[in-house]
Amino acid sequence: MKLLALAFTAGLFISCATASFHQVDGALNGGDYEESARLLEDKRSSLYGSGDEILYYLDKGILTHYGELYKESSGLMEAGERAIEDAYTKSIVQEIGTYLFNDNVRDYAGEDYEDIYINSFNALNYYHRGDTEGALVEIRRMNNKVRNLADKYGALTSNLQKKALEESLTIPPNPQAPSAFNDSALARYLGMLFYRGSGYRDDARIDGNYLRLAFANSPGLYPHPLPSSLEDELNIPPGMARLNLLAFAGLAPVKKAQTLRLPIGEGRYVKIALPELVYRPSQVNRIELVFDDGRRFSLELLEDIQAIAGETFKARQDVIYLKSIIRASLKSAGSVVLDNMAEKSEGGAAAIYSLLSFGAQIFAEASEQADLRISRYFPARAYVGGITLDPGFYSFDVVYYHASGKAVASFRHEAVPVLENRLNLVEAVCLK
Repeated sequence: MKLLALAFTAGLFISCATASFHQVDGALNGGDYEESARLLEDKRSSLYGSGDEILYYLDKGILTHYGELYKESSGLMEAGERAIEDAYTKSIVQEIGTYLFNDNVRDYAGEDYEDIYINSFNALNYYHRGDTEGALVEIRRMNNKVRNLADKYGALTSNLQKKALEESLTIPPNPQAPSAFNDSALARYLGMLFYRGSGYRDDARIDGNYLRLAFANSPGLYPHPLPSSLEDELNIPPGMARLNLLAFAGLAPVKKAQTLRLPIGEGRYVKIALPELVYRPSQVNRIELVFDDGRRFSLELLEDIQAIAGETFKARQDVIYLKSIIRASLKSAGSVVLDNMAEKSEGGAAAIYSLLSFGAQIFAEASEQADLRISRYFPARAYVGGITLDPGFYSFDVVYYHASGKAVASFRHEAVPVLENRLNLVEAVCLK
């Protein structure tokens, strides 16, 4: 009976938070980012469990960024980044629990793409607060994380493979190709602009070259052409000024569960539950900058953030797969032992062992749940544009269009100063 109770308890580890994000999402879809952040704060205790602190920091941090609450956003993102760093040094007790139940018993540690893009958005926070040097620190941190990503899971995968061999598992691992993501065009683009705005032209040129290499070295992640506006970013004629646009569109992926049942011989199988990324559709097909005098400029895709989220998630899929097999096999082993004891026993003892074996099977089935936690509000894509203008003040609209040609959203900018020898960066977002 204790095993049956334990099996029921294990089913509770699917997720600590059960409340709906419906109201937060409603404000978000209406473009009221301050209200969405307020609603998220009001519902924090019901939306996030005790192990979901990082998710709270990520979600509210990006919502407050969209709402132009840049100082508050910086505080949240920096708290989230510290929490991610701390999560990797948590007590071994939580790791043991993941082998007994599932990964949901451990504090959420963040996806790699979340940890990387924290810095790009915090760099924008610093820029909007007038601190370009702080922005450059964030970009350098992001670049370092990308460089370290390739080696992050190597040792862990190797250790899990050795453990699988020690357990004599006949189920082969699920090998994944190394991540093709080795540099971020968005980080390099921002670095180029921030360096240029600070007068560091050589550093700006270097980041511009790295941006081009990101496209050349990862064609699967950057199948689209280099934005044509890049050619003029470091060639601004004397007496002229440069207006740069950075526009975000769509929402990054969420997770769903993929359940597999793998045979282990003698008519038995093990259930494993794996998280799988699901891309969310977007209404946005193209974006234009429309000046009041009728001039129109198309923004161009720079970085497909959702594709990078998927690529970096692949880097740890092998770890998740191996660990799930080991965990499920260990759970199944208990049932096998009890079945063997039942066969060797008689009468009441045999019945008890059979009941315990049945309870162990229920426990294994109920407790094997995929960890579906992930942040909800990072954008899916980043578009850019740059226009060289006479210094002055300009009014314009940033218009997001559906594939049908219908405007999805339009954002008005009045009397924006476009000044010589400085960075004039305007940011826009439409998450539909």
